[in-house]
Amino acid sequence: METTSRVKIKADVMWAYLDRQNEMSGKYQVDLCNLSTQAVDALEGMGIAVRQKEDKGFFITCKSTNPIRAYDKDGDVIDGISIGNGSKGIAMIGSYEWNWKNKQGTSPSLKKLVIDELVAYEGSGEPEPNMDDDDVL
Repeated sequence: METTSRVKIKADVMWAYLDRQNEMSGKYQVDLCNLSTQAVDALEGMGIAVRQKEDKGFFITCKSTNPIRAYDKDGDVIDGISIGNGSKGIAMIGSYEWNWKNKQGTSPSLKKLVIDELVAYEGSGEPEPNMDDDDVL
């Protein structure tokens, strides 16, 4: 069940699987990182667990069964560009409660994501090196 309270947070965007599913979770998802103390307090007040890692600071992971749209500052959908780590944005976060296999909790629901500093993700574009059996240690 979705709650009606929402909070607007500023975050660094990492691991943005917006238009393709993450292989591990099978969902579209994005990490919103380096959250301020005020953002952490507001999210925890909504019942959302905020995690902390050295390279991400305080962060949450928003997941969806549907593709996630991101917008630029002008309100246009960012399309055809993969959003890379280090991008910065503002997110509107709601929450929803869930029950599954005798477990329950509250998770973040990403309502809107506006990217105000885009770092485009570019893969290396180089093929993997040839791995002959002779190279195995």
